[in-house]
Amino acid sequence: MIVRLIDFLRDRLGLVINICYVALGLLVLWDTLFVDKGHAEFWFEKLPGFWSVFGFLACVVIILFSKWFGHLGIMTREDYYDR
Repeated sequence: MIVRLIDFLRDRLGLVINICYVALGLLVLWDTLFVDKGHAEFWFEKLPGFWSVFGFLACVVIILFSKWFGHLGIMTREDYYDR
């Protein structure tokens, strides 16, 4: 059943991407109109969608750091123990 769902979504990838863009826009609109920013500590917390952008950039940094760290020493060639 899950395989059929994945195939269904994969066949309609453009539609899925457009739905994600619309959902992102609605979330930023919701944040702009309905979220109380009166208790924000800093000026940048009052920007619409700040925490979404911050979270996305933090994930990108974590992924890039972990890839760099993995290639630095954790990943090794396949014949490492054969030598």
